[in-house]
Amino acid sequence: MMSSQEHLVFVGIGAIGLPMARRLVDAGFSVTGVDPVPAAHDRARAAGITPVERLSDAPEAEIVVVMVATPDQLEAVVSSAVGRPDVNGQRWVIMSTVGPEAVRAQGRRLEAAGAEVVDAPVTGGVARAVTGELTVFASGPAAALESVRGVLSPLGTVRNVGATIGDGQSIKVVNQHLCSVHIVAAAEALSLAETLGLDKTAVLDLIAGGAAGSWMLNDRGPRMLQSTDVEVTSTVGIFVKDSSLVAAAAQRSGAATPLLDVAKERYEMAAARGLLGRDDSRVIETYQHSSAH
Repeated sequence: MMSSQEHLVFVGIGAIGLPMARRLVDAGFSVTGVDPVPAAHDRARAAGITPVERLSDAPEAEIVVVMVATPDQLEAVVSSAVGRPDVNGQRWVIMSTVGPEAVRAQGRRLEAAGAEVVDAPVTGGVARAVTGELTVFASGPAAALESVRGVLSPLGTVRNVGATIGDGQSIKVVNQHLCSVHIVAAAEALSLAETLGLDKTAVLDLIAGGAAGSWMLNDRGPRMLQSTDVEVTSTVGIFVKDSSLVAAAAQRSGAATPLLDVAKERYEMAAARGLLGRDDSRVIETYQHSSAH
């Protein structure tokens, strides 16, 4: 178990990364946050995190937590690190949703450079990141998992899902399949209510707590009732990426995912309508034009 005063580097202090890093500050860690976005630096300082633009600007640390958005970003971070002597002996915790193939490939590069790697994607969204109630799908060698438990525990419930790097990402693929489909199902159902001449707000109140309810309906439904400029907690772009990761994993394994394919099409449709950076609840707008039917 690590000292609560240990310094660590947190790569990716965006919408969900920042509250996660803040939880680690509150737990007693000294945290350097890495992010190229200037606005993220102001928010980091306010949260007690020292911000830098690049990993090469960060001081040496025994722990590196990665919460970037895409496989390409993970590859870039790893590429910037593997030539540095301090990688040897480091522990890397990859918490991004990047798919099993990407985490295995980058994990092999880090291990070849002398680092230990833990694959630990999360679910629960920004709200649960703030409260430390995320679920962490942690996989990797038992000793490596135990060595970073002190970092993972302040973030939420740690579930050990396997001894192989990529097992955590595979669980997250299944998780994101359901999330992708449930958001689109909620949007379609609320759009159906409106088409039937019903008040969407009243319908949401009536069905959210019953057998037809879901976590996504309860969380995204209220935002679906708002306008395009509703506060962003997870973008359409994230689900364009995640549904594509699910589809790729399904294709490699020979799994049939027709519902996921329909949901993926809706996120891509929303992106094509200029909603890529908007809250993912805005996928409901793909049902509000005749061309979407």
